[in-house]
Amino acid sequence: MAVMARKHATARRARPATPASKAAAGQKAAPTLGKHDWYPDSHLRNILRSVRSIAFVGASTHWKRPSYFAMKYLQRKGFKIVPVNPARGGDAILGEPVRTSLADIPEGTDMVDIFRTSEEAGAITDEVLQVAKQKGVKVLWMQLGVRDDAAAERAEKAGLTVIMNRCPKIEYARLSGELSYCGINSRIISGKTLRAPKA
Repeated sequence: MAVMARKHATARRARPATPASKAAAGQKAAPTLGKHDWYPDSHLRNILRSVRSIAFVGASTHWKRPSYFAMKYLQRKGFKIVPVNPARGGDAILGEPVRTSLADIPEGTDMVDIFRTSEEAGAITDEVLQVAKQKGVKVLWMQLGVRDDAAAERAEKAGLTVIMNRCPKIEYARLSGELSYCGINSRIISGKTLRAPKA
């Protein structure tokens, strides 16, 4: 009985970990950049303080869409919004003309916010890298649920600051004390004056 238990324990120790098993089966495990699992509030605050103009890739003209909410909120907080949507060229969102590509955004656009899927983020990142120097883009931001570590690595090597799987609207509101991390009213009661990231 003891011999069988030792054999079983040895077999368990010898079993390869899941990533190695995938590699053996010909599947490559996706690398992850651990530093993008969490961001200090000070880092997010510094970004939102330094940014003045944001291009929203995947901007929607429909007021019920999350991208519209985010643009409207941040515009009211003093940010210049630049809607980007190839299918909506010629339209306007919140008084701003819709650009059909990142090549059409104005110079002085500090940040690009990707409101598309993770599968599309890589190609959009490459487009950002093509225009970053000319347009002045310093920050690449991927919305909630959007993550592409390989794209983030390319952008960082090119000198851009990268944030993934976060919403600038939610982070701004949270850092201002307007919302909790979950994006709901924090109901904070405090005698301390809360300062917005841009204050």
